Amino acid sequence: MARMVALVLVLLVAGRAADAAELALKRVMLSTGGVGYLEYEATVDGDAVLTLDVALDQVDDVLKSLVVYDGAGTAGEITLPGREPLAESFADLPFDRDALASETALLNALSGAQIRIAGPHPVAGRLIHAEDEPVRAADGPAGTRLRLAVLTAAGLQQFALAETDSIAFADPALQAQIDAALARIAAYRAAGRRRLTLTLHGAGRRTVRVGYVVAMPLWKASYRLSLPADPQAGTARLQGWAVLENFSGQAWHGVELTLLSGNPVTFRQALYESYYVPRPAVPVESGSRILPPADTGTVGAASSPQAALPAPPPAAREAAAPRARAMAAAAPEPAAVEAARAAEDATQIAFTAAEKVSVEAGQSLVLPLLDRDLPARQVDLYQPAADAHHPLAAVELTNAGDTGLPPGVLTLYRLGADGAAYLGDARLAALPAGDKRLLSFAADTKVTIDRSTAERRDLVKATVAEGVMRLTRTWRQTTTYRIKSAGAPPPLVLEQKRQPGWTLTAPDPRQVELTAGDYRIPVAPGTAELAVVEERPLLETVQLADLHDDALAAYAAASEFDPALRKALAGLAAQRQAVSRQRAELDRLKAHRAELVADETRLRDNLAALAHDAPLRKRVLDKFAETESAIDAASEAVAKASAALATDEAALASYVAGLKL
Repeated sequence: MARMVALVLVLLVAGRAADAAELALKRVMLSTGGVGYLEYEATVDGDAVLTLDVALDQVDDVLKSLVVYDGAGTAGEITLPGREPLAESFADLPFDRDALASETALLNALSGAQIRIAGPHPVAGRLIHAEDEPVRAADGPAGTRLRLAVLTAAGLQQFALAETDSIAFADPALQAQIDAALARIAAYRAAGRRRLTLTLHGAGRRTVRVGYVVAMPLWKASYRLSLPADPQAGTARLQGWAVLENFSGQAWHGVELTLLSGNPVTFRQALYESYYVPRPAVPVESGSRILPPADTGTVGAASSPQAALPAPPPAAREAAAPRARAMAAAAPEPAAVEAARAAEDATQIAFTAAEKVSVEAGQSLVLPLLDRDLPARQVDLYQPAADAHHPLAAVELTNAGDTGLPPGVLTLYRLGADGAAYLGDARLAALPAGDKRLLSFAADTKVTIDRSTAERRDLVKATVAEGVMRLTRTWRQTTTYRIKSAGAPPPLVLEQKRQPGWTLTAPDPRQVELTAGDYRIPVAPGTAELAVVEERPLLETVQLADLHDDALAAYAAASEFDPALRKALAGLAAQRQAVSRQRAELDRLKAHRAELVADETRLRDNLAALAHDAPLRKRVLDKFAETESAIDAASEAVAKASAALATDEAALASYVAGLKL
């Protein structure tokens, strides 16, 4: 198997040797997509070689995203050690890394090598074996000593390492290999990191930037909302902070820190692995034959390449302006924070720290994010899923700023003469500029709400045509809210689930707001009862010819139908009854004829048995003749009844088809 000694990423054509330069971390961007962009700078003159140390678990991301900015030069090759550098670097040596664990292991790994032993009795020969033999001191604990077996010109000899001055390998190439192995271990002692070497080509003195994107912990936003003592003030003070960790593996000293809030697409790919493409085996050709590739068909006509989309213009950063606010003597406001510069583009919001940031590796940081006075009003929000009987105290917060707000937790305070009072916590979803959110922070037990639901279905329209009755009904669902308050509560907003296919008719839909799944219904102050009405149309079709008599009678008697329809249905019922009576008469006649046929069969059997009894046979023959006459009369009656039934059914069908209301 081929060994990956070094992975080479070719960006542009590489040139001649260059001078080394040092990269310094200058800029960090953390994204809520779970990644961070680290950017380094170096000042170079002419051609240069830059080195960059990265953690082993970041190499895949670095190879995927590494970018070099050099306006007056070109980027060349980038090299780094393979994933298993020590194992790979020992592959061309006559021993492995385990041989360097001890003198005994190294000497046994090199058995047969020519060695020179210096000491009181110098000798040269070939190493046969080395072993640790136990020794016991006269006045001390037992130990071991290394003993060598060497084949010399004088024969096989043994030496104790303690009795020699030194042991050297006579082959200079072998000695160099041992030195190289020790040097490689020293070079890769930090097994969890890899060093990338970047080659640059250019002329003159210039600044080069190198950046990449790697996985980083999510930064979190947390807010403090301070409400003024006067509930009618109409504004509140929102301060935001960012909580983040430096788990990049290196310290940040004086870096420009930017926090990005958005939902970018991010992924990983194992680029720092060796892959081999499976290849099909083909037979050895023994003649002048060719092996054409298999045809995979066409995918359509050729087309001109699509023009590249223009890059979006860079978002302008929000200017940092000093805050001018009046400080009320009775209720001191929170201390101002040094807010970050904010800018927003189509997909994310960027907050850049006002000052350079320094934080050691592995440390956390809480960074001021924003400080704004925003429109706010206190409301009660009734959400049955949260509390079936009491609304939630909430603040309706409108983002009147120039950029959106990232999602995060929010702590509310009430300012007063004695200081701030804690009110509760709320969750702030992502809040675009110009939008608003209801932030619930506590239950308002002073307000009690009872909810009940009733349904009814009213007939709106009934038509009959082509034997089908079509009924249009309105399915009306009324939810009644009964509100009881122990004091003067803030404005109340009711949330009610939206049902697919239903339309809100009361209260006035123009005064009701919609969320993704609910109505938000404002309640006028002092309202004790509010009815919320939703309607849904229902269309029912009835095949009149298939109606059972009981169902038809119920429809004919329904007071919700107009008189003309009831009269038509009553006429239909009369027609149906006539048909039913005629069908019953036909069934009776058929049953009577069947009885006569059975009697005739019995008499025929009796005649066969009375062949020698003339008087009795004559009486049976007379009875047989009477039965034959009765069967003929019954058959005629059945035919007449069948014809009458057909006439009545045709009349019924004609009546049904002729109905049109």
